[in-house]
Amino acid sequence: MSHLGDARTLPLEGDHLKLLTFNLQVGIQTSAYHHYLTRSWQHLLPHPKRQRRLDMMGEVMGRFDIVGLQEVDGGSFRSGQVNQVEYLATKAGFPHHFQQLNRNLGRIAQHSNGLLSRLTPSRIEEHRLPGTLPGRGAIHARFGEGPDALHLFVAHLALSHRGRVRQLDYLSEIIQPLRHVVVMGDLNCTPEQLHGHRRFVASLPLHPVRPLLSYPSWQPRRALDHILLSESLQADDVRVLDHLFSDHLPIAVDVRMPPACLEALKGRQKDAVNREVK
Repeated sequence: MSHLGDARTLPLEGDHLKLLTFNLQVGIQTSAYHHYLTRSWQHLLPHPKRQRRLDMMGEVMGRFDIVGLQEVDGGSFRSGQVNQVEYLATKAGFPHHFQQLNRNLGRIAQHSNGLLSRLTPSRIEEHRLPGTLPGRGAIHARFGEGPDALHLFVAHLALSHRGRVRQLDYLSEIIQPLRHVVVMGDLNCTPEQLHGHRRFVASLPLHPVRPLLSYPSWQPRRALDHILLSESLQADDVRVLDHLFSDHLPIAVDVRMPPACLEALKGRQKDAVNREVK
């Protein structure tokens, strides 16, 4: 499901993009390990405070240009029939949003990834990531045209090492020929584990972005959530945000883009606005 909005998107201003990635655990408040057991029912049943939590998340997401979401519900019984990607896009004022349904449990649950964007994408593709258990995916959004377009991936990788290796191999094939790349999401592995995957490092040299402890949210000890950049992009501000009720903390990066990539992005936004005017 997608909604690419109308073309009345303001042209990009400045040379930075504000990016955020967040595994929001379908809006379940988790602040201790025992909550995985005592609040597990919320993965199947609605909770009266979930909507208020989404409202608070939306207020924070509104400060950014592009947001990648993991563990978001696409509209089922547990979320009160609310498509959380669409709801957060509306709450935060994003003209474009995209939902990738990865695990469809019908009326019970709609496990999804999501993308919220103020910029008009040139193209969006869905990728079903390989693995022993189905249900993992990646969103590939392209902004701009030509070799200097920005390619942004939102991914949620497997818990098992074997599954992640296959999924990183898959993504490496797509990323290898691209120039300006962002990979963000809950990758379920540490920076050291990422650096150990030679094929992925060769495709995306993991331009230094300071790793931040994001899990568990109430006492962060592991860096599992990442925003990875190609060497052409520069991270000027890397930070972890305050607890927003999930078991993961959101990660934010202000990315400075090279002039050629910036021109490709601005050209796409101008084309979109011109088509709307006509």
